[in-house]
Amino acid sequence: MADLEAGVTRAGEGILPEAWDILGQTYTPKMVCESSFTWEALFPPGTFVPPHVHPDQDEFIYVFEGTFDLLLDGKPETASAGDLIKLPRGIEHGIFNKSDAPVKCLFWVSPTQKLYDLFVAIDGVPDPEKVVALAAAHNIHFAPPPAE
Repeated sequence: MADLEAGVTRAGEGILPEAWDILGQTYTPKMVCESSFTWEALFPPGTFVPPHVHPDQDEFIYVFEGTFDLLLDGKPETASAGDLIKLPRGIEHGIFNKSDAPVKCLFWVSPTQKLYDLFVAIDGVPDPEKVVALAAAHNIHFAPPPAE
């Protein structure tokens, strides 16, 4: 992985020619190096990332627009425009847009570990079981579905 280079990633642009489709959301990678990975995300209404754990990464989300419903270490929480969500490594978390409006936000993790490679692998993958298996191979662990 390349070292961090000085520069500007312009508004509306990413470091790749195209954005990724991850679980129905649009992720635009803005920066990646060994110590950190940053991406802008657009969560359409009704989309979510199920509860999961990053054992070796701290994750942060800055909300630009909209409102997230969150599950943080088993507890419900909400975050709206201007809020910063802090997700320490090892804490199970789920991110949900239950509103009628999109959520626009900026994510970053530190260190990068295998997350960038995971997103490359699951870009456009529609099968949740395949996403879960690929995530586990990249050291991101999804919680089992709740009992019915």
